[in-house]
Amino acid sequence: MTRWVATIGQDATVREAAKLMLERGVSALPVLDQKDRLVGIISEGDLVRRAELGTDQARSWWLRLLAMTGESAAADYVKTHSTRVRDVMTSRVVFVTEATPLEKIALLLEKHRIKRVPVLRSGQLVGIVSRADLVRRLAIASPARLPALADDRSLRRKMLKRLRESGVDATYLNVLVSGRVLHLWGGLRSDAERQALRVAAEGVPGLRKVEDHTFIMPQRLQGSLGAQ
Repeated sequence: MTRWVATIGQDATVREAAKLMLERGVSALPVLDQKDRLVGIISEGDLVRRAELGTDQARSWWLRLLAMTGESAAADYVKTHSTRVRDVMTSRVVFVTEATPLEKIALLLEKHRIKRVPVLRSGQLVGIVSRADLVRRLAIASPARLPALADDRSLRRKMLKRLRESGVDATYLNVLVSGRVLHLWGGLRSDAERQALRVAAEGVPGLRKVEDHTFIMPQRLQGSLGAQ
């Protein structure tokens, strides 16, 4: 999963949500209440039909006539005209836990025709799994698609232990091992952390190779993340 998740409050404006999506390069944002509990998701799909864009009447007149009762028409008006995230977001959210198998996640994405699912721990958002995460996992999987080797799990545990000892902030870091190849994804705060990460990986015996896909997060972004 991706731990570096951009979120937005339910009382934020739709314009703020759109701006944040563009800044972070994401197509959706989990929506949190004042106690940081997940209450919904706002995505690009929720912003397609908007009064500001002149697209609020994008449905054909006969479809609106057949499908809309007075109640549903009123709800549609709120969704296309309100400036608040709470009114525009999708509130019925499909979610998983950290223990949910990848196979079940893939089925949920297909069944509900969604692109991502939030990951919760005791009701709190700890990450998100998207189609891109599954594609990334597929890209490093062995051709035979064999179950994860016990050796891979052991190597990952060793790497995580060394990571805790290294002083690296692993909040936005993903660690995967497949076929004794270590894959590192996510954001780091400095080049010093990247060097410490390299040294930690080099100290894990049994690895065939280390693939470093990490990047240094911009200072302005680090500041905004620290303020959350």
